[in-house]
Amino acid sequence: MKRLFKTLAATCAIIPFAQCALLPGTNAARAAEPGAAAAPAVDADPALWVVRDDDTTIYLFGTVHFLKPGLTWFDEAVKSAFDGSDELMLEMLMPDDPAAVKAVTDRMAIDPAGRTLASRMSKEAHDAYAASMVSVGLPPEAFETYEPWFVAVNLSVLPLLIKGYNPQLGPEMVLTGAAKAGGKPIGAFETVEEQYGFFDNLSDTSQLAYLGTVVRDMDKVVPTLDTLVDQWVKGDPAALAATMNESMTETPELAKILLYDRNARWADRLKARMDKPGTVFVAVGAGHLAGDKSVQAYLTERGLTVQRVDY
Repeated sequence: MKRLFKTLAATCAIIPFAQCALLPGTNAARAAEPGAAAAPAVDADPALWVVRDDDTTIYLFGTVHFLKPGLTWFDEAVKSAFDGSDELMLEMLMPDDPAAVKAVTDRMAIDPAGRTLASRMSKEAHDAYAASMVSVGLPPEAFETYEPWFVAVNLSVLPLLIKGYNPQLGPEMVLTGAAKAGGKPIGAFETVEEQYGFFDNLSDTSQLAYLGTVVRDMDKVVPTLDTLVDQWVKGDPAALAATMNESMTETPELAKILLYDRNARWADRLKARMDKPGTVFVAVGAGHLAGDKSVQAYLTERGLTVQRVDY
């Protein structure tokens, strides 16, 4: 089970770009499109924090990048904080032009040497990979010339889409739509290229190990995200940290790249932002706002006071 948490933690730490990473036209990609049947409303109260000085306020809101219909999270204190903010800050701002994403994908996600996965994996591992592709309705050759990290990310996401999870319902997409409708500026900590690079810079050995873990644990990805969403709905960052972050102690290099180094960089950006007046609503993956090396912990190290918003 620890291997599963490690896999899903890695995916959830970086998945904002995965909503555009899916091969177009697949059944699973179509499953991510809007229009799912309405579900009974469930009141969600995800955690919210605030950092303040005399003329600057920064709200920190943890997200889950894929949700199912029926969660009423964009209300109460979260909505008030967003409405009162001058700008929105995300992990990554999705380019409006799909061609821009495709260009980065073609350059970074496809093996430049033209190697196939079959040539990089043992027959046993490739057979297991092929079976996992069939299980989500894709021909085994669909990703054959892509880098293992890209295949792993997609295979982590596809079961979620098939079971009704939708990135269009995720807070990033909802908040982006609300910001655009209200004329709020939208910024981001990272670019698509930077997010791809976190995985693309991993060694072949690490990428293939990541893919192997995803293949092995695909049947557990959905129930595990169910657990994560339940913890998010309840506003329980301690439980979220135990599920997502602490399991990554098995892979300290991956945890450092995907969580801790990014959290520290973001804390530096936010500390610098405190020098400029205004109110900012920051929305990043909930795993970044949980655990001993969270964004809040790094902000505290930098002399700022972070408070949980009670609501």
